Amino acid sequence: MSETTDKPKLGTRAPLGLKRTVETGKVKQSFSHGRSNTVVVEVKKRRFLGKPGEAEAPKVEEAPKVEAPVAKAAPPPPPPAAKPAARPASDTLSRRELQEKLLREADEARMTALEEARRREDRQAHEATADEKRRAEDNRRTEEEARVRAEEEARAVALAPPPAPEASAAAAEEEDEDRRPAHARPRGFTPVKRPEPARPTRNPRDDRRQSGKLTVTRALDDGEGGARARSLAALKRSREKEKRAHQQSGPAAKQYRDVDVPETITVQELAKRMGERGADLVKSLFKLGTPITITETIDQDTAEILIEEFGHRINRVSESDIDIQTETDVDAPETLKTRPAVVTIMGHVDHGKTSLLDAIRGEDVVSGEAGGITQHIGAYQVTLPDKSKITFLDTPGHEAFTEMRQRGANVTDIVILVVAADDGLKPQTIEAINHTKAAGVPMIVAINKIDKPGANAQKVREELLQHEIMVEAMSGDVQDVEVSALKKTNLDKLLEAIQLQAELLELKANPDRPAEAAVIEAKLDKGRGPLATVLVQRGTLKVGDIFVVGAASGKVRAMIDDKGRQIKEAGPSVPVEVLGLSAVPSAGDPFSVVENDARAREVASYRQGILDRKRTTSAPINMETLFASKADQAVEFPLVIKGDVQGSVEAIVNAVNRISNEDIKVRVLHAGVGGITESDVTLAGASGAPIIGFNVRPNAKAREIAERNKVELQYYDVIYQLTDAVKAAMAGELGPLMIENVVGRAEIREVFSAGKHGKAAGLLVTEGILRKALKARITREDVIIYQGEIASLRRFKDDVAEVRAGLECGVTFTQNFTDIKPGDFLETFEVEERERTL
Repeated sequence: MSETTDKPKLGTRAPLGLKRTVETGKVKQSFSHGRSNTVVVEVKKRRFLGKPGEAEAPKVEEAPKVEAPVAKAAPPPPPPAAKPAARPASDTLSRRELQEKLLREADEARMTALEEARRREDRQAHEATADEKRRAEDNRRTEEEARVRAEEEARAVALAPPPAPEASAAAAEEEDEDRRPAHARPRGFTPVKRPEPARPTRNPRDDRRQSGKLTVTRALDDGEGGARARSLAALKRSREKEKRAHQQSGPAAKQYRDVDVPETITVQELAKRMGERGADLVKSLFKLGTPITITETIDQDTAEILIEEFGHRINRVSESDIDIQTETDVDAPETLKTRPAVVTIMGHVDHGKTSLLDAIRGEDVVSGEAGGITQHIGAYQVTLPDKSKITFLDTPGHEAFTEMRQRGANVTDIVILVVAADDGLKPQTIEAINHTKAAGVPMIVAINKIDKPGANAQKVREELLQHEIMVEAMSGDVQDVEVSALKKTNLDKLLEAIQLQAELLELKANPDRPAEAAVIEAKLDKGRGPLATVLVQRGTLKVGDIFVVGAASGKVRAMIDDKGRQIKEAGPSVPVEVLGLSAVPSAGDPFSVVENDARAREVASYRQGILDRKRTTSAPINMETLFASKADQAVEFPLVIKGDVQGSVEAIVNAVNRISNEDIKVRVLHAGVGGITESDVTLAGASGAPIIGFNVRPNAKAREIAERNKVELQYYDVIYQLTDAVKAAMAGELGPLMIENVVGRAEIREVFSAGKHGKAAGLLVTEGILRKALKARITREDVIIYQGEIASLRRFKDDVAEVRAGLECGVTFTQNFTDIKPGDFLETFEVEERERTL
């Protein structure tokens, strides 16, 4: 604490006037935790008034007084000639500091009160808990004493001799006395408690020594001086005695169970389900004349004999019960909610199905299809102006994609049959009509290309009558709309027809349940693994769900919608691409969400076993096939087929199998999804089979092995070119064999803007040379994303004819292709026609 006072400075004269009786100073106060405070202190002096020459009284200093915020009396006025005393400048500061001090003291008092209240509540809660424990202990001790007393009385009654007649009469009289009213009973005496013998006196020093110790007896007595309870050891001994007496009374009754028995079961597993010893079952089997061990399997009939011998009941089950039964799982009507309609567009090839869907969606999908025809099944969801949604499935129209069209008809609600007004009904149009009738779904006829000069919509309506389809324009019940995908004519009328048909169907599903879906398409991605495009039929599919699809299981790692955005959940009628599968499923497989991973593995293992048995089961051998000569057998034409998606591979296998005849037949050694690998080349080299790649390419190692082993690699991107080539090779017809000679390869290092909308690729030529007007293809992760020609070839802003290996250049492509990314690979080639020989 420090003090400062106002004193005159050296070298200056003090002003004339009376001596001041009040000295003002400042005091700085220091507190704990680094806090400090400054206050104003006044020291008042006693004024001495006496005669001249009289001694002044001794000074008596009063205690320092902290200035209060109230006004104080002003000092006496000085004489006119003297300068008036200035008011201290720290009065305002002292008032603020005093106010802060008072506020701080009030806060401390409030915090102290809150802390005291909290401690008081904790103490009351602790006391209540202790009282509750003490009451529970008293109740337990009282019940234990009552139980022990009852046992002792029962034991005494059992050991006592039968009472005499006089005693029985006395007991009867005593019972009558008890039954009388209280006022009618004779007065009796009150028993006096027997005096306790005096206890020996103890040394006070020992009492003081033991007073602070807590013993078991003292804790149980609780300071009340009650009777001593039985010890824990005594209670344990009594319970063990009762347990021995119960065991000696007789053996436990045997339990008879209902035993679930599959078609085959091991003896050990059967013994476990029956609750019997395995040795007993083996002994019974030996007596039946079946000497087997405990690890061998038996059939249901033998298991039934054993179960009945031991007194149990059999419950026959089959392996098919393991599979998920979706037919019997029906949702309650009150849980159903309206869902979007699923519409499948079907029709003949090149009748404008994808163009019509592009016009509705406002996209341009058809320009990216090889050969201008759709060869994959696509799923899209369109939001209409009134916020309602429609899910569209686009199916291929080529004859080889029959399974895709059939799959689309089975999962759809409405089918739009697209017929070109200038072409009429074609084979695939008739096939789509048959698929629609087989699926039992309503149909809407869209007569496309009405803007062409030779369009005749009435002719199309008349041709539909041959297949029992009568449109509304001819007094039928099938809606028909004349549209133009190119001019976007009457698209609103087509959407109105779809909404009207959906309202009549009253499409509903239960979204609050585990999801069930159907696989539309599946493929193997190099970076993301197996992928499946599924259409949710009921329930809600969420990220993290465990599922079974075909013979594969997995967990939903991510979901991507038709616009490439990641979503967290998908409701009924929503198409999504699912990541997280353990294997590539087959298109059309059911997709079901299960409760846990163990259930998923069990169902997948059962389905895989069925597929293995179908694959390994051979046809029965008869005498004709046994002694048939090799000359009479058809020549096999081995093939290894690799495609980009599962649906395309399935369509290719079925197409080449239909080419087979009695003289030659196709033998597909392997058909899979993904790029061509080393194992595919090794398999083809061992059997002398060509490898057909549909929209896929081999990696560098596979290409090296193929060149070393002279394995033929054939690449196609249009399915009818593939089937024609296989048909010509199998039939032995001489025809042109398209041989691709790779001229150069380059890696795309950077992408630049070229013009207003175009893009140019900055390349580094790694092999061969690049020339202008050569055919080129761009691959991304061994999958072709573009095939066309080089439009321009530049080096340092100058057009050049060719660029050799090791140099950099810039390239633009035809068709204004812009989906270029760094890391893609460019391959230029020349197509050479050769005569085909077997």
